Amino acid sequence: MWSRFAIIGMLVLSVAVGCAGDKGKELFDTAQFEEKQGNREHALKLYQEIIQKHAGSELAKKAEGRLAELSKAR
Repeated sequence: MWSRFAIIGMLVLSVAVGCAGDKGKELFDTAQFEEKQGNREHALKLYQEIIQKHAGSELAKKAEGRLAELSKAR
């Protein structure tokens, strides 16, 4: 009985984690779009949000790189 609850709990957790990653990807894609549209300030804010909300993730590392590049171009 407990094993069923454990399995269900793990499934719910994995779905929740997967959704959080999707949100980060959406933010990154939006930041890139804003960057291409010349809306640099909004792109900077989105990259900063990714770094805060998804610290330590691969997306956060990419966002840090983009943030550094945009900051150099000022």
